[in-house]
Amino acid sequence: MKISLKRQLSTSIDPKGLIIAFSIILLWFISLIFLLNLQVDYSNPLLYLGLFVQMHLYTGLFITAHDAMHGVVTRNKRLNHFIGGFAAMLFSFNFYWKLFPNHHKHHMHVATADDPDYHSSGKFIPWYLSFLLSYLSFWQFLLMAITFNLLKLVFPISNLVLFWMLPAILSTLQLFYFGTYLPHKGKHSNRHHSGTLKKNHFWAFITCYFFGYHFEHHEFPNTPWWRLWKTKQLSN
Repeated sequence: MKISLKRQLSTSIDPKGLIIAFSIILLWFISLIFLLNLQVDYSNPLLYLGLFVQMHLYTGLFITAHDAMHGVVTRNKRLNHFIGGFAAMLFSFNFYWKLFPNHHKHHMHVATADDPDYHSSGKFIPWYLSFLLSYLSFWQFLLMAITFNLLKLVFPISNLVLFWMLPAILSTLQLFYFGTYLPHKGKHSNRHHSGTLKKNHFWAFITCYFFGYHFEHHEFPNTPWWRLWKTKQLSN
């Protein structure tokens, strides 16, 4: 059974990986355009649902870029990195080639002083701020400012703040809490120094595209997010 699952994990990702990546990017665009044109009414439940969906799709953009860093969006290397770069750019102008080396350092030096995603204090706020500052740059702020001033010529500022800016900020919290803080806080005796969620595929997807199964991700780093749930059976 486990041998069969390992074979499934190693089978070609094309074209499914491309379809899933393009779907996330397309859904992000469709959702954003819809929400930027939505009449802001704080008594409307659709506003809060839209905010949650857009946050989750922002997280999907980052996860797509992350999969590209592992070469598992498509076996075509140029296209793989292009999609990763495009997805990262849509997420508040993150620079893919800045994320790329840091992420691989994380895998090589998990929970050590050489891990750019780790904070020795183990405290949420200092760790989160350190996490953000390690990736933010002046150029991101500049590009965001330029884009905001262009978009406000077309869309209401309230919509831009609620559905373009706020979901991105909330997504960083989602990614950090479920994809970094929870898995790596405290001491772990396993070789990946990582914790993992209990088996609950719905919760694992909703919280962070299965990356709560974090030990499994480190054990099978070349498994795309949409197959990651299968690795839970191999680690049990």
